[in-house]
Amino acid sequence: MVDMKSVARHERPAHALHAEQRGVIDAALARAGGYLPAALVQEIMSSGISIDDLMSALIPYAQEYAIPPISSFKVGAVALGSSGSLYFGANFEYVGEALSMSVHGEQAATAHAISYGETGLQKLAVSAAPCGYCRQFLYEITTASALSVLVPKGTPTPLTTLLPAAFGPSDLGVTAALMSPQAHGLVLAERATEAGCDASSDEVVDAALAAANASYAPYSFAYAGVALKTKDGAVYTGSYAENAAYNPSMSPLEAALVSLVIRGHASYGELVDAVLVQASGAKASQLDVTRAVLRSISNVELRVRQASPPTR
Repeated sequence: MVDMKSVARHERPAHALHAEQRGVIDAALARAGGYLPAALVQEIMSSGISIDDLMSALIPYAQEYAIPPISSFKVGAVALGSSGSLYFGANFEYVGEALSMSVHGEQAATAHAISYGETGLQKLAVSAAPCGYCRQFLYEITTASALSVLVPKGTPTPLTTLLPAAFGPSDLGVTAALMSPQAHGLVLAERATEAGCDASSDEVVDAALAAANASYAPYSFAYAGVALKTKDGAVYTGSYAENAAYNPSMSPLEAALVSLVIRGHASYGELVDAVLVQASGAKASQLDVTRAVLRSISNVELRVRQASPPTR
C-alpha cells in the first residue's frame, strides 16, 4: 500500500511547487492514484508553473510507488498523455525471479496511460536517463517520433535523438503501433464451471478477456490479458504489450500489477483472484512466467482461460 503521507513528505525541488499546488496534487493522488486529469493539470499550470517543471516536480511522487526489493533503487516517471493528463510510473522487481521480469518506470508510466485509454504520449519525465531497454520500448508507441524525454537538470530531448538509427515496427512491416486502439474479437474457448461457480458470469474472467482483446501483439499474435481482484472487490487489468525487439515486451501481469499499485493504491497482499486469458495456439505463451511471478508475490492460484477468434 502506498503511504500518501510519505508521498506528501517527500523532499521536492523548492522552486517547483508551492503549498497550494502541493495540496491540490496530494488530494488528487489520494483519490485516483498516480494520475492527474488534464483539467487539473491546466489548473495547476495556471498558478504559474510550466508543464516541464510540473512533471519534474512530480517525479518524487512517482518514485514513492516503486517496489525495488533487489536494487533498492527507486525510479520515478511521469508521462504526459495526448489528452493532457499525467500518469505516474515506477520500477518493480520480484525476488526470486529473473531480472528480465523487472518493470521499468518508463514502461509502467506507459502501461498506466494505456489503462486510461490514452493513444499516445507527448512527454516523459524520468528520475534518471532511460536505459537502452526503455528507449527501445518507447520507440514502439504511436507518438515515438514526437516524444520528448526530460531528466532532472536536463532539457527535453527527442526520443529519436536518444535512439538514433532505431529498429522499430516499420522494419517488420507493422503500421499500427503500441497505444493504437486494439480489438481482436477473441472469445473464450470454453465457459467451464470451476469450483462451483459459473464462469459465464465471472467478472474477473471477463475483465481478463477484455484486456486480451485490447492487447498489442502484432509479431506473435499471442494476445493476452490478466485481471487481478483484491479483497475489496476491485479488479485491475493489464494487456500484453509486444515490442519489435521482442525482449522489451511487457507482460500482461506486469501491466496489471502497475494498475494495482499505482492506480489502486493496493498491495500484493490484498490479492484474492488472478486470471490469465490468452490466445490459443499462439507461438508465444504468458502462462509459465505469469505463474512464476505471481507465486513470488502472492499465494493466489492463477486461473487460466484460452481464447480464440470468433467463428466466422
